[in-house]
Amino acid sequence: MSKLKKANILLPVIAAFLLWIKTYIVYKTSFSITIENFMQEIILFINPISFLLFVFGLSLFFKTEKGKARYIILTSLILSFILYANVAFYRFFTDFLTLPVLFQTNNFADLGDSAATEIHWYDFLYFLDVVILYFLTRYYRKHAEFAPVKKSSRRAYFLISAAVLFLNIGLAEAERPQLLTRTFDREMLVKNLGTYNYHLYDIFLQSKSSAQRAMADGSQLVDIENHVNAKYAKPDPEMFGIAEDRNLIVVTLESLQNFVINNEMNGETITPFLNELVDDSYYFDQFYHQTGQGKTSDSEFLLENSLYPLGRGAVFFTHSGNKLNSLAEKLGDKGYYTSTMHANNKSFWNRDIMYEAIGYDYYYSAQDYDITPEISVGWGMKDIPFFEQSVDLMSTMEQPFYTKMITLTNHHPFKLDEEDKFIDEFDSKSGTLNRYFQTVRYMDEALRQFFQELKDEGLYDNSIIVMYGDHYGISENHNEAMGQYLDKEVTPYVSAQLQRVPMYIHIPGVTDQGKGKTISKVSGQIDLKPTLLHLMGINSKNDIAFGEDLFSPDHQDFIVFRDGSFITSEYVYTRNTCYSKETEEPVEETFCEPYKEKASKDLGYSDSIINGDLLRFYDDDY
Repeated sequence: MSKLKKANILLPVIAAFLLWIKTYIVYKTSFSITIENFMQEIILFINPISFLLFVFGLSLFFKTEKGKARYIILTSLILSFILYANVAFYRFFTDFLTLPVLFQTNNFADLGDSAATEIHWYDFLYFLDVVILYFLTRYYRKHAEFAPVKKSSRRAYFLISAAVLFLNIGLAEAERPQLLTRTFDREMLVKNLGTYNYHLYDIFLQSKSSAQRAMADGSQLVDIENHVNAKYAKPDPEMFGIAEDRNLIVVTLESLQNFVINNEMNGETITPFLNELVDDSYYFDQFYHQTGQGKTSDSEFLLENSLYPLGRGAVFFTHSGNKLNSLAEKLGDKGYYTSTMHANNKSFWNRDIMYEAIGYDYYYSAQDYDITPEISVGWGMKDIPFFEQSVDLMSTMEQPFYTKMITLTNHHPFKLDEEDKFIDEFDSKSGTLNRYFQTVRYMDEALRQFFQELKDEGLYDNSIIVMYGDHYGISENHNEAMGQYLDKEVTPYVSAQLQRVPMYIHIPGVTDQGKGKTISKVSGQIDLKPTLLHLMGINSKNDIAFGEDLFSPDHQDFIVFRDGSFITSEYVYTRNTCYSKETEEPVEETFCEPYKEKASKDLGYSDSIINGDLLRFYDDDY
């Protein structure tokens, strides 16, 4: 029996060990964490243990056997749920949970089918160690006499826990200097700190972010203004004002990636209308989405403000009360009627609140559309009836108007009714990718009809139509299937290139009838606002914006992703590796080094503006 008494200190160790091994298995099987050398593997292996030893070690202070057992079981269950929540989130977004995402509860009811497709029958295995612990604690409670743990034993236990933590931090800092000051890349934090320590650090970042607004003042804008003024790209005189006084119609193309344009799937054309439109538009074939965890809402934020989204959560939720200087506001000041059109719940992504901050005159939401089950699929109203009813609403708007439209049908899990399938499914092991081609083809048909409806209503000739993909549709979890379609391995370089999304600027009378042009500048969603302002005859010289006019001769071939990766005309920097565009192979990091500080400054200054609500101190004058 005396030996079993000693087991009282072993129970938290066993609990920590089981969850430690499970966490490492999850790292290797459920997350795509890049390991570059043996030291990184060692860090990945040890990073959960210090936190687990500490949190389970608190059970050593319990005075009763029952209380100790309950604490260990409950703690294991909670931590297992956190781990599994990250797995489920990662399956859908290829990202890790952050605290702001957990507060986006308004979205949970709308996730429906998308979330269900990412939950599998075998997921109970993620909680298997909790079951083992339950029976183990019952065994000890039955056969062992409870004995409180001595202070000296507790002290030794926690010293070991602290030693492991410092070892982990030391190795991580040696492998990745200034780790905690480069928080743009969550994978880097998880790989070096561990899932559980990462979440503690995330809580710290959230509290820090909340304090920034209270402590902010206008003096912080000085360096930021100097930075953005140095980036300002003068408009091309031939393009400035070319669409002045026209209606501006912006279409957000849900989940549309560039690889489907001018391409086929099993001999079938995927986007026949969009292929034709390339010749009738200014088409940007090196245009990238730059969204973070906010996905479509982030793309809207980029469009309206030329600020980067946050690295954690969605600005639409975390900072909906901020003062903004949006595209809608600028056009509204010029006499435009401004609106947004999205046949979804008003509160989804907190749009009903955020759209007021952006400055739209009206939000055409689900309540403004005649939505029936016959014309709905997946996330809501099908694109063809959405465009049809939207054009009817446009015909009643006072002109000139600016309206932004958000499509829905080409959305994960990419399901269609049989009558809407214009091409067959692909034949990979990924049902998501297989169905994706069908919903893209449906969107293409919807856009063809939309253009015709604009012509029929007499709105086409006096409008400018801008269309862009909002974010990726096929995540890195489907790289094997994507490799089958592309007929090559999806390396980190190829994955970065897959973040290209289509971007069209169609100006009737200017680009139609085959008078368009393909422009291959490295660019992104951050560039939309200054580009559109200049086309509409509004100078953005005094605007705090991080993008540049796409038509300007001064536009730089440089874009930054939310995780700190970036792309130039010659190099791609992703997953802490510098790639040559010419060879698609890794090169010396010195080639990418000159751009790192610029990327970090862009993201850091933009974050400061959002977290400090700094635009409330800024008075622009056009």
